[in-house]
Amino acid sequence: MLLLPRAVRILLAAEPVDLRNSIDGLVALVRSGWKENVFAGHLFVFVSRRRDRVKVLTWDSGGFIVFYKRLEQGRFRLPQFHEGALGAQLDATQLTMLLDGIDLSHVRRPKKWSPEVAEGARQAPENLISTGRWHPARRVKLTTASGGRERKRSRRKSSGSSGK
Repeated sequence: MLLLPRAVRILLAAEPVDLRNSIDGLVALVRSGWKENVFAGHLFVFVSRRRDRVKVLTWDSGGFIVFYKRLEQGRFRLPQFHEGALGAQLDATQLTMLLDGIDLSHVRRPKKWSPEVAEGARQAPENLISTGRWHPARRVKLTTASGGRERKRSRRKSSGSSGK
């Protein structure tokens, strides 16, 4: 099972995609066709016409990543899409089931519990990281294997004469 933060969106294309497209072709589809930010770290899922191949595109600190899965037997079972929709948003469990060949239309989930603040009102998620409290990391001072501090070496080259 994939464990992804809830902030990571997983977007599944409703229409089949020519998977001969490289990273650049898939990026162009996401940017121009879907008007989504490809650099946000979300997962964009594309399925072939025969539904036997899937590519997942994502961005990770300095480069794109493409996951590719080809079924040797069978087809991926896609969920039903609303008419005119670009696709569907999945969660990590649904993506895992899709990649495992499980038909999502036959899966029944129990209702998820969530804490409530007042009668019927759900608690709004707060930003857990307060930017004012977090500062850049300090430089680490080097230590030797025995725990003592290393001396900083001068960057200047010595002239060879001792000055006497």
